[in-house]
Amino acid sequence: MNLNSSKIMFFTILIISTMITVSSNNWLGMWMGLEINLISFIPLMYKTKNNTTSEAMMIYFIIQSMGSILLLFSILINFSINITPMMNETLQLIMLMSMMIKLGAPPFHQWFPEVMEKLDWWSCTILMTWQKLAPLCIMSNLMSNTQYISIFVSLSVITGAVGGLNQTSIRKIMAYSSINHMGWMIACMSISNKAWMLYLLIYSIMVMILTFTFQELSSFYINQMMMSSNSWGNKILISISLFSIGGLPPFLGFLPKWMVMQYMISSGAYMTLFIMIMSALITLFYYLRLTSTLFLMNFSFFKWKLMGKEKKTTLILMIINLSLPMASIYSFL
Repeated sequence: MNLNSSKIMFFTILIISTMITVSSNNWLGMWMGLEINLISFIPLMYKTKNNTTSEAMMIYFIIQSMGSILLLFSILINFSINITPMMNETLQLIMLMSMMIKLGAPPFHQWFPEVMEKLDWWSCTILMTWQKLAPLCIMSNLMSNTQYISIFVSLSVITGAVGGLNQTSIRKIMAYSSINHMGWMIACMSISNKAWMLYLLIYSIMVMILTFTFQELSSFYINQMMMSSNSWGNKILISISLFSIGGLPPFLGFLPKWMVMQYMISSGAYMTLFIMIMSALITLFYYLRLTSTLFLMNFSFFKWKLMGKEKKTTLILMIINLSLPMASIYSFL
């Protein structure tokens, strides 16, 4: 993304609006923060002379507005009939639905892959990472019913796993991967606030490494990967990052999943854990598909974009993926 003064301003407002939502102690303050966040993110999505980006902006605005209307509706009902500071079960469910619409979580996920497909990698990174923080904070305050957690987790991990199987677009694969990881983050809410925040932080690091590499290679579809990457450093970095985001040990992405599995075994949620593990294996299948395309279908005749730079950056990103898990083991001992 070309950083001009206006985009720097909107990016600053984006960060401040999320902080308003996270730090607010009343529902209207949270709603106001979400609305400022929406208004500031839409200009960051804009790309000159690109009709698909304009379409993505319109879809995103309409969907987020629907979520905001539902959220404001539940807040006003709660204020008008003065139920309790902690809303009753029906209003909690309506508010959870509004947050799931904003997050693109199942069964309200259809817009998320479509919007991702029409954005550049910079906007995709923000949508998959920072834009999840505020809605997840609100959800964590509402998730008192463990029955809802099991249902939302199962829906998210199954949809994310199955939806990405038949995709050739890397951005759609990353979108369904994000939906799958959202299920694991929701499962973390039953542990503590720190648990899902740690998961989101580690997931954000992995996503940024992958999107940075895809941006450098100008890869948006699977077949473009074999045409644009001729550096073994880039191939190994992408492979390690894909294995990491898939939760394969001993890489960075395995640590938060290990934490969730330990908790769910101790709490006896074996059926939900079985569904989550099986879905993680399915997601590993389409990550392996990307890796096999990178290594096995590698025709030097078609390499139009030669990458002979940023070797130091590639090395640093590989070290992050490999060394952080080793350092984090001490926190589990």
